[in-house]
Amino acid sequence: MTAVRPDIAPKQAPEATRFPTGFVWGAATAAYQVEGAAAEDGRTPSIWDTFSRTPGKVRNGDTGDIAADHYHLYRDDVALMKRLGLKAYRFSISWSRVQPTGRGPAVERGLDFYRKLVDELLEAGITPVATLYHWDLPQELEDAGGWPQRVTTDRFADYAAIMAGALGDRVGTWTTFNEPWCSAFLGYGSGVHAPGRTEPASALRAAHHLNLAHGRAIEVLRGQLPAAAQTSVTLNLHQVRPLTASAADADAARRIDAVGNRIFTGPMLRGEYPEDLIADTRHLVDWSTLVHDGDLAAISGPIDVLGVNYYTPTLVSTPEKGAGSTRDDGHGASDYSPWPGSEHVAFHLSEGKQRTAMNWAIDPDGLYNLLMDTSRDHPEVPLMVTENGAAFDDYVSPEGRVEDPERIAYLHGHLDAVQRAVADGADVRGYFLWSLMDNFEWAYGYSKRFGTVYVDYASQRRIPKASAHWYADVIRRHALPQTGPS
Repeated sequence: MTAVRPDIAPKQAPEATRFPTGFVWGAATAAYQVEGAAAEDGRTPSIWDTFSRTPGKVRNGDTGDIAADHYHLYRDDVALMKRLGLKAYRFSISWSRVQPTGRGPAVERGLDFYRKLVDELLEAGITPVATLYHWDLPQELEDAGGWPQRVTTDRFADYAAIMAGALGDRVGTWTTFNEPWCSAFLGYGSGVHAPGRTEPASALRAAHHLNLAHGRAIEVLRGQLPAAAQTSVTLNLHQVRPLTASAADADAARRIDAVGNRIFTGPMLRGEYPEDLIADTRHLVDWSTLVHDGDLAAISGPIDVLGVNYYTPTLVSTPEKGAGSTRDDGHGASDYSPWPGSEHVAFHLSEGKQRTAMNWAIDPDGLYNLLMDTSRDHPEVPLMVTENGAAFDDYVSPEGRVEDPERIAYLHGHLDAVQRAVADGADVRGYFLWSLMDNFEWAYGYSKRFGTVYVDYASQRRIPKASAHWYADVIRRHALPQTGPS
């Protein structure tokens, strides 16, 4: 394993460029993407195990069976985090590893992995941030209907209680869900994510039940965790922009904002579903019967932090009559839309912007605007950037190094956007880059590398990229370099 380069010495930065005192520097991963050990110690299949084994669903037929083998290499990975100077590590828990059927008692061997991981982090001086759900529903619960079924919220509340009991004395920050939009609308709408269903009404029902499961889990966590523990949820809020100033394009942006953002922020932070969302989708679901008495009160229980994930803005329009809509919204190709009630909206690539290997436009101003808008709309909730990063076509040089200047430029631009938002009044408490290491990138398999640490999957060797060293220097400085990357 390669150590952090000693040739980057920390330098004191002027106070004006430093981040606020207490600003948290971290990195993030997800269980199915890094752990591997898919059938060890009692773990049973999740929907992503099943989906990745379905021909044609994942590029090259890749699966997360081994991934980055973090399950066996976690001690080495934590040691690497320490050398990079990370102050926090955001990881998710594999539900089917600790509760294989999604119901009943926990498997102690599964819990023990997370106990050991957390203890290792604490010993290294790294704050553990646990996410209960990052898309890997136990397959048995999907077989029973999955997130479109209300009973799944009962199972999630039970699971939250198990994890609070197992790790509540070690973990002080808990996140219920990562990007429930993807779980609902890519999993049950467009079908490009597990479980691969293409049912618009089911996607909307799933969204409500994910909201309800979040609220019920928050109540459980509050009841079991120490008073000082913090609770949160992480949303991939879409920074939606109309293509033109026309009224039609403004309406397209409104629609996507409703089903992409406000379907979660409305009930979670305001205790209500937006009336325009209900109007746009009432032909698909009867909201009066979907939402039971007491649901909105449960969903809107207070949280301590709102996690915000951002990669690229969303540019939309309403096509002229007879024009075909553009289905490439950046989430993967499908004949089915993940935007129920707004299937006609067209998506566009921003012109004049550099792009990542995902063909996503690089636009730090989108992050600045998203943080400012969210802070304005929900000033009572502190924010945390819980995912931000980029995939590029990285390779190891003959000298054994991975130079990724494009990623350094991406991170520098987006951290500058965070700093500008803080200076302009947004209460942003920290930044977690995505991702700590290369991993299984969902339907793209191992073809996309988001990590600041390169993983040679054949040998499982870890090689910190130039961006890892750069980020380590930012953490040491608690500030950005005075000039951007060359």
